[in-house]
Amino acid sequence: MRLSSRFCDKAGTLDFLAPLLIRLYLVPVFWMAGTKKFASFSDTAEWFGNAEWGLGLPAPYVLVFLVALFELVGALCLLFGFATRPICLPLMVIMAVAAATAHLQNGWLAIATGSGIFATDRTVGAIERLERAKEILQAQGDYEWITENGALAILNNGIEFAATYFVMLLALFFLGGGRFVSADYWLRRHYGIE
Repeated sequence: MRLSSRFCDKAGTLDFLAPLLIRLYLVPVFWMAGTKKFASFSDTAEWFGNAEWGLGLPAPYVLVFLVALFELVGALCLLFGFATRPICLPLMVIMAVAAATAHLQNGWLAIATGSGIFATDRTVGAIERLERAKEILQAQGDYEWITENGALAILNNGIEFAATYFVMLLALFFLGGGRFVSADYWLRRHYGIE
């Protein structure tokens, strides 16, 4: 018991690693999301605003601009560990809205699977189509070349990733940017900023 207690006490000296790794994991997620929205601004705004084939959100051009801006600024803040707690709040809102408006109707799974507790009629149907596509490619295409860098999959676009990112942001909101490896830590230490 004493050995495990001492080990846990010593491991506590590395408590900065968890927030650092979470931050570094999320940086490319939000950077790519923000740059993609800005790169296809009009198309994204049409999708945000169209109620028939899109999300049906109000003021789509304003929303796309704000979401993309928060994603890019958020990625930079997370990279440097600057204003970590405050930037997590709008990013969590973005993830919650994305989960509710764009992903929830697709269930939990991001990648379709034909079995398991989170499989739905949609994902089972997707796997049937994937198997048929594989048969066609094996018969008429260069299947080895197509799959040499990875297996074929069908995106289900469920809430799995949005929920995971939300939980990671929530953890950062409570943990902060981390000791030693964040601007927040050094600003707080030097200026006493909380």
